[in-house]
Amino acid sequence: MNTLDEQGNYEPVVESARDDIPDIESARDDGSEVDADGLDQISGATTEPAESDDPDVAFTVAEEAEDVWERAKRLCHRIARDLAATGPHGWTRLDAVFTLTTLTEMVRVFFSDEHDRSLRVHPGPDVLSTVREHRRLSAALGDGPWWRLILTLSREGAIEVDFDYGDDPFPGDQLFPPEVYAADLEVYPRSTLPVWLAAYIHHGGRQNRPARVAAAHARADRQADVRPIRSGDDFPALPVMWGRWAVMAAAFVATGSARGPRILPALGVFEGSRRSGATLYMLPGGRAVLSGGVWNAAELDAAYNRGAPTPQLFAGAPEWVANLVLNPRAANGLLSFCYWWEAGDWYRGESPTADRLVDAVPGMWTTDTVADVICGLLAEPATDQRRAAVLTLVSAAEIGVVTRDPLAEVFDDDSDVDSSFYQLTMAGVAVSIPQPMPREDALVKVRRFITERGLDAEGYPVSDLRADRIDVGWMVYAPTHPDEIAIARAIFYIADDGVLEQSSSSVAPSVFVIEFERRFQQRHGAVGI
Repeated sequence: MNTLDEQGNYEPVVESARDDIPDIESARDDGSEVDADGLDQISGATTEPAESDDPDVAFTVAEEAEDVWERAKRLCHRIARDLAATGPHGWTRLDAVFTLTTLTEMVRVFFSDEHDRSLRVHPGPDVLSTVREHRRLSAALGDGPWWRLILTLSREGAIEVDFDYGDDPFPGDQLFPPEVYAADLEVYPRSTLPVWLAAYIHHGGRQNRPARVAAAHARADRQADVRPIRSGDDFPALPVMWGRWAVMAAAFVATGSARGPRILPALGVFEGSRRSGATLYMLPGGRAVLSGGVWNAAELDAAYNRGAPTPQLFAGAPEWVANLVLNPRAANGLLSFCYWWEAGDWYRGESPTADRLVDAVPGMWTTDTVADVICGLLAEPATDQRRAAVLTLVSAAEIGVVTRDPLAEVFDDDSDVDSSFYQLTMAGVAVSIPQPMPREDALVKVRRFITERGLDAEGYPVSDLRADRIDVGWMVYAPTHPDEIAIARAIFYIADDGVLEQSSSSVAPSVFVIEFERRFQQRHGAVGI
């Protein structure tokens, strides 16, 4: 059972409850017998009275102060004993969660057997009454009562009880509406709340920024001459940051890690091990929004628990900094920073500087810090040669020209290089050059193009087509005969990725090929940022 330490914090304790739980391996006074496995149907067992001679409320102040801990302990054992008495035949483990406020209750009690089969039961009113009594008592043991009581009991009588005061967010299916907690606080006021819970109750949509609101605020900021803070020294330039984010995501995927940054189309995602995290949305026109939250941010704690002004994270922000590109924490009032990239610079409103956001963003500060992160993921300590390969990989990602070869040099054969390279591909920093197209395939594709558009009816002989190799594909044309004069005759260029472009003999092939190859490289190189 949990007890309080000298600072008033609960400490989980596992203890034996054999003295308080009925002996389930012996014959009963009512004549029930133990089965061959030593397990009987205890739902009909006779149990001794639970502290029947204990006084209820006739304590003096001194006695109550002295016995409050024992009373809490006895109540937990009574809950466990009464629940055990409802267990089905053959149960080996009891799991119970009681989620309570003054208005609403949610109870989940499951018995499991040795085969991990489970059965949900509904405790009787006496159990619920004892649980409510314990919660009322717990209000005197700290800053308000617990929100959830979590109890486990083994068939052998080992009991473990944990009291949840909301240090971590409650599971979504055990979270009540905000007004339920607000009503509970009126009965049991608390000096402070966990930031997430205080925000859940009090945020009131203050970080909500739909497009219409964003546009209105942007206009108001311009009229009032509210300008954002240029923040050029906080984060790397966007193209470099995006490449580093992508290569770290690729490394975490390659090594099979479930954690670390990830890349989705036009989106970088990161959730740290300490409940902090961020998103980086890439927008058209070389723009981006980086936003997220630091767990238990001091600014949010002050705003929700002590009535301090809420940081104006969007002060001076353009209208495109809106809900669709904000970290999901904004919906719960837990956004603690927002930066945006525009015209080659980072900007922010009243967001903290980057040195206070290290838990919420990947470690993409320098080439070396990214290399350190990747080297730390490797199965064995990186040699000088391996670290040099990592630095080469990171440098290639920074300029958006990563191929598979650097990945293969960094990660061993057991790594998932295919999924890793896919992260880089979605980020647009991978260079994936198609295999050269066979000559005959090029001729077939061009013939089909000519025929489908009726160009052959204009006297263009598709049967005589010739294909000459260029660096990224083929130049296909119908040669002229010695006595034939052709002006502005069609010339077709087909790249190895199947893209076909039409030109004419009026444009020198040497001139056209330069731009043709440039467009090919753009398709298979970095996304313009």
